[in-house]
Amino acid sequence: AGNYAFQAQPMGFPGGSAVPPVQNQPIMQEGTIWMPIPPSIPSCPPGLEYLTQIDQILIHQQIELLEILTSFETSNKYELKNALGQRVYFAAEDTDCLTRNCCGPSRPFTIRILDNLGREVITLERPLRCSSCCCPCCLQEVEVQAPPGTTVGYVVQNWHACLPKFTIQDEKRMDILKITGPCVVCSCCEDVNFEVKSVDETCTVGRISKQWTGFVKEAFTDADNFGITFPMDLDVKMKAVMIGACFLIDFMFFEHGGDRKQRTGVW
Repeated sequence: AGNYAFQAQPMGFPGGSAVPPVQNQPIMQEGTIWMPIPPSIPSCPPGLEYLTQIDQILIHQQIELLEILTSFETSNKYELKNALGQRVYFAAEDTDCLTRNCCGPSRPFTIRILDNLGREVITLERPLRCSSCCCPCCLQEVEVQAPPGTTVGYVVQNWHACLPKFTIQDEKRMDILKITGPCVVCSCCEDVNFEVKSVDETCTVGRISKQWTGFVKEAFTDADNFGITFPMDLDVKMKAVMIGACFLIDFMFFEHGGDRKQRTGVW
């Protein structure tokens, strides 16, 4: 877990007696406050109990000094927080140096999402696909696993001439939700919103927003902030898939630290 302040699991005393776990206690280390550990829920994938208690999640990408100084692409790291600012999960990209720096934002990736016990509870897998809008036969996709090894859904890009469009599917590839972005994906001084809609696209049920973080940060880094809103009673598996959709949108449209025009609207 490195230095990311995961809560230690209880250890046994000599002689076989165990220390009873302290439930629902957030921890603070280096200024980090974790969301209290929720109780286990039958039929809920382990680690997704947090998502049953929230209808909003904030994703903050950490700034990497090496990228700012050298433009050398490092592994992305993210904090996932609730509306109170408590950390719900920590996410880290698992890719090799060659892939990151040769493929850029089009790179395939594995993103591992950990809870506050350091357990990997969600895994996002993006295969290498063509990034050109002229190739409708090879569009972007992310597989969401929770727990790792158990697929709970997919995020699939849909071809469209001018709009970013995606479909959220369950583990059986059944369409559950649609996502539609703006025609011009530019983050100049305002948020960029991707609307989450019902399958027939008649009802808006949530939103994925790329939040404006200021001219300096937008111009010189690719560290982004996102907000995701969804119905409180939405299936936790689909909430996890929406998190996967947010990461795919980030890589496709905003993971361009050197592209000042796209990120700020000016050269």
